[in-house]
Amino acid sequence: MKSLERRHGKKISGIAMVFCMATVLLGQPLPYQNPEKSSEERANDLLARLTLEEKAALLCDVSEAIPRLGVKNFNWWSEALHGLANNDSVTVFPEPIGMAASFDDELVYQIFSATSDETRAKYHQAVRSGQGNKRFLSLSVWTPNINIFRDPRWGRGQETYGEDPFLMSRMGVAVVKGLQGPADAKYRKLLACAKHYAVHSGPEWSRHVINIQDIDPRDLWETYLPAFKALVQEAGVRQVMCAYQRLDDEPCCGSTRLLQKILREQWNYPYLVVSDCGAIADFYTSHKVSSDAVHAAAKGVLAGTDLECQWTDHTYKKLPEAVARGLVTEEEIDARLKRVLIGRFDLGEMDDEALVPWAKHPYRS
Repeated sequence: MKSLERRHGKKISGIAMVFCMATVLLGQPLPYQNPEKSSEERANDLLARLTLEEKAALLCDVSEAIPRLGVKNFNWWSEALHGLANNDSVTVFPEPIGMAASFDDELVYQIFSATSDETRAKYHQAVRSGQGNKRFLSLSVWTPNINIFRDPRWGRGQETYGEDPFLMSRMGVAVVKGLQGPADAKYRKLLACAKHYAVHSGPEWSRHVINIQDIDPRDLWETYLPAFKALVQEAGVRQVMCAYQRLDDEPCCGSTRLLQKILREQWNYPYLVVSDCGAIADFYTSHKVSSDAVHAAAKGVLAGTDLECQWTDHTYKKLPEAVARGLVTEEEIDARLKRVLIGRFDLGEMDDEALVPWAKHPYRS
């Protein structure tokens, strides 16, 4: 019994112990391992089996494996702005600003459908050859960049589809649909990401410290937000990335207004929010709105940032300490992690490859 309790990270009642032992002996899958169940049911079951420390680790973009539960490692950060980035033997398409010049959203859809084919083929080939899931070769792609390109001095403007909110919306919707595959499929082909939310258009040098204030409400709603709204409501984008800077004194990844009132309440967005890389640490290192990493982690979770990207030491690893200090509850962490786990189950990443149609794309070097 003690051995089984250690594996499950919590006390187990006598009846539950009998059930668990029978499951182990008979080789029957636990609910979270059962592909016949919905992603939400599977996420709820897995949540109940995790320790607080494991939950915190799974809220990081470099998510460590949990061997006792058969959960593999998972990296959330890949890029596919004009073809799968940072990989060889893939098709390199024109930069998005060039695609926008075509005014052809059907062509853009075909480009990103081909990109997702190649990503799936490369990913599964890597897994089969023992390389495993790694940064820049995973099933989560942080694409498209739908920030408005107003200043030609912005060094990443070529990643966007220009300055027109309507064109940006149409191109962005096509990108997401091409990457994620048919909405009625059992498994998502990839998880796309609308970035960087919101009012982010450089300059790069100030993005970790700038505070954008007194923006004209009409400009906010008619210029900066329409593409994000379209990707959420028309394309069903599975990730939204919050930006580095502050908007009216609040960091975007700590903004209840952006992440709760607009994104979830007004637009009814049900999927996950991911931070730009290092944005949670910025709360205490550059924006100075949090006193330390523990407070920054709690602020991020409470505001609605589900997943943290960080270069090295993840701030969200401090969440158990934040719980111990009464800054955030485990239930609030569960609400964030549930969305993260649903995303992984929706990819089929925890299921046998034979069950996932997208795993069958042939690989040719």
